[in-house]
Amino acid sequence: MTKLKHLYEDCAAYFDDLYAPDKKVYVFGDGDPEARIVLVGEAPGEQETLLGKPFVGRAGKNLDEFLRVTGLGRGELYITNVVKFRPVRPSSGQRVSNRPPTREEIGLFLPWLKRELALLEPSIIVTLGNVPLRAVSGRSLTIGQAHGTKLESAWGGEMFALYHPASIVYNPKLKETYLQDLAAFAQTAREMGLMRP
Repeated sequence: MTKLKHLYEDCAAYFDDLYAPDKKVYVFGDGDPEARIVLVGEAPGEQETLLGKPFVGRAGKNLDEFLRVTGLGRGELYITNVVKFRPVRPSSGQRVSNRPPTREEIGLFLPWLKRELALLEPSIIVTLGNVPLRAVSGRSLTIGQAHGTKLESAWGGEMFALYHPASIVYNPKLKETYLQDLAAFAQTAREMGLMRP
């Protein structure tokens, strides 16, 4: 989609200028731009930055389980993040580790996410974790309060809140809840005519 490509080019130029001389590596959306279901995560991690695609690291493996459970294929979705570069902090030695995006970073990327979603025109937006939940809903909810539920997005239209796929890596006790939420999402998607019965 040419409009989406132009949007990503404009976004990269804006942040290149904003963060100059620091050069960021951007990871933009991936998948079918005509998809009726769009997944929104927080920000890319190390593997995503290296490969240039969202959800290809450890969280991506859990996302693949999401797809198996719901019966959806990656090709039927569009996947993006609120923040389009990897937020990092210094770690031991020369290494860096992931960190949550700051309020400033989220605020700067929010208008770009809104424009991206307006071009994609999904039937439903699936938020993965707290950052996208708050960004898309426009409310100060927590994923603990909203997981497994359909809500109204801040810009109109339907959204569905899920835990981030990485959450079950760090908290295996969430797995059962996560699977229940996936089943609830699949049911919602079927009721909306987005999936085969």
